[in-house]
Amino acid sequence: MGTVEEITGAPSIQRKAQGMPPIAKKFFKGVILLELAGLVGVYVLYYKMDSSQDFRYTMNRRLPPVLELYYKSNEWAGVHGKREKDEQAWSAKTN
Repeated sequence: MGTVEEITGAPSIQRKAQGMPPIAKKFFKGVILLELAGLVGVYVLYYKMDSSQDFRYTMNRRLPPVLELYYKSNEWAGVHGKREKDEQAWSAKTN
């Protein structure tokens, strides 16, 4: 049996990566690290919002679209009632 290159006629991914210029490799590593950092940041933000009603109140004052996205993602996942509980608690605070 032959190699992948011999069978398909196309160079393997590893060979393609070896042929890339060093600047392209650095660029792609940077993009992957940036995406990973963004993913971790979103997870931390979600966890903080999920565990603290006070933080959700702060997000409501500073970045309402982000809080709306949090509520929508919970509703899509089948978790209902957080928005209503928050609104009740926040209206009691202001009265």
